[in-house]
Amino acid sequence: MASRQRAMLKKLLPMIKVQSLTDEAKEALRRNLPNNKCIMGRAKRGIFAGRHIQFGNQISEDGGNKTRRTWKPNVQNKRLFSLILDRFIRIKVTTHAIRCIDKAGGIDEYLLKTPSKKLDNELSLLWKAKIEQKYKELKIKEVDFFSPEDEKKLEEAFEKFEIAKEESRALQQAKAEIHNDAKGSDPHAKLEGKMEQNQGIRLR
Repeated sequence: MASRQRAMLKKLLPMIKVQSLTDEAKEALRRNLPNNKCIMGRAKRGIFAGRHIQFGNQISEDGGNKTRRTWKPNVQNKRLFSLILDRFIRIKVTTHAIRCIDKAGGIDEYLLKTPSKKLDNELSLLWKAKIEQKYKELKIKEVDFFSPEDEKKLEEAFEKFEIAKEESRALQQAKAEIHNDAKGSDPHAKLEGKMEQNQGIRLR
């Protein structure tokens, strides 16, 4: 058993009743836990998707001198939206994990499709457990639909609302036209127009 698996078992077994667990249950628990031998400290606080610090040599071009160096993963702070939990999850992820999440179709699908033993840390297991619990609650929850009578009432109410909306719109247009006519009308111009009309009638 890997050292990482052993450390996680030491944390989990005191939380549950060890005497009530059978050997088969303990073995199943071991199989579901991550089995990698070591994990970097930063990976315990995010989703790294198997990307960890790497060690190697930096070789000079002239003399071929070797100097020890490290390669750290590209870690980003992201807000990932969970459709099941209906909220944003603020978490540290690597660029490789972002590509894996996009390919899976979202953070929910990625955590559900990835086996528990391949998840690096307890944080990923915690979010996976929350999403699975929400799925179970949604399966149990019953969905009530409207009866035909209620649907007819809703349609009638919607039609009345549309009619009232059109009437109010027509009334507002009429008020606006009256206001524009009163605003643009000049009493002296009206009198002159009437006088010209009367003169034209007399000449005929």
